Amino acid sequence: MSVLEQAAAARVASIDLARATRAEKDAALLLMADRMVERTDDIVHANGVDITNARESGLSEAMIDRLTLTPERVEAMADGLRQLAVLPDPIGDVVRGSTLANGLELRQVRVPFGVVGMIYEGRPNVTADAAGICLKSGNAALLRGSGSAFSSNAAIVAVLRKAIADAGLPVNTIQLLDATTRDSVKELMRARGLVDVLIPRGGASLIKTVVEQSTVPVIETGVGNCHVYVDSAADLEKALAVTVNSKTQRYSTCNTAESLLVHAEIADTFLPLVLEELQSRGVTVHGDARVAGYDDAVVPATSDDWGTEYLSPDIAVAVVDSLDDALDHIRQWGTGHTEAIVSESTTATRRFVAGVDAAAVMVNASTRFTDGGEFGFGAEIGISTQKLHARGPMGLPELTSTKYVVTGNGHTR
Repeated sequence: MSVLEQAAAARVASIDLARATRAEKDAALLLMADRMVERTDDIVHANGVDITNARESGLSEAMIDRLTLTPERVEAMADGLRQLAVLPDPIGDVVRGSTLANGLELRQVRVPFGVVGMIYEGRPNVTADAAGICLKSGNAALLRGSGSAFSSNAAIVAVLRKAIADAGLPVNTIQLLDATTRDSVKELMRARGLVDVLIPRGGASLIKTVVEQSTVPVIETGVGNCHVYVDSAADLEKALAVTVNSKTQRYSTCNTAESLLVHAEIADTFLPLVLEELQSRGVTVHGDARVAGYDDAVVPATSDDWGTEYLSPDIAVAVVDSLDDALDHIRQWGTGHTEAIVSESTTATRRFVAGVDAAAVMVNASTRFTDGGEFGFGAEIGISTQKLHARGPMGLPELTSTKYVVTGNGHTR
């Protein structure tokens, strides 16, 4: 079946899905979760094929970590579906309403987009998350994962489609597109009129390609070149904990810190502490000339380092002379994802929050908290770094549009 044929089938499924009750959707989500756990061995076995192929092709360890599924990760995917089932259904929510002066009753209510296309790299857990969040928000999903995860994604989607059908919902609510050719990406990007919105999730080149070439409206999920700024008024114990967690809790995520900025006034005290801790955890520090002066193991940073999303045990570190210098650095090199400040100064934190242009700003907290689950939204479909419609973790409300319902009593104008 061609992509356009799949998109047409998704359009039909979306009409029926839009009429599904919350009880019907939640029952399907719970059945999807149970079936995933029951078929864990099949899913992990299929993932093993992808892992073997990835290692033979020389994929980096960070990318292999994103690709890997274990029984624990399959259970976590199932838990994400169960968490979605207990969340409120956004469809039909009244965003605002009023009675106009002429007696007309006006309501703005949430409705599904219709058909959502996803183009994503690596992580097969995105397949379950995207399928679940689209179903709960009443949208049919066209999923185009990477070729490196095709066996894993095919196994997951097969389980989910069978569960959806057994739950009495349209089986084409979820479809997996061919990942063996780039033609499927091109066709999906040109399926305007059949696909309502397209969401790319992956590296900078993927997102750039989709944004520039798609005729389907795009919600941009951005690259995560996240910074931690340690202010002159920082509590150094907090600063060390936030920095280390932001960088090392997991290397392969978009909310991992890739850059550290340290105020010059506390550099003599803080840098020796943080450099030793990072290096003890296997992190390679790419530093400017001032940072290099504190440790011979520091690799001299180039201009490329400041703009790099490493997704690996590497971090770029610079000394800045002021909070304004830190803000200037972030404006030049940040990607609008997540920025963090560590400071005990209310004045400094307020200036940082006001001055940073990002989807999320952390004050004395790790960048790793920018996550739909951590925010209490349940599973997310990505972190949007754009400024239209959705920004930050994209939970259920962000996968909806709205329409106005106007009720009168024979009113004429």
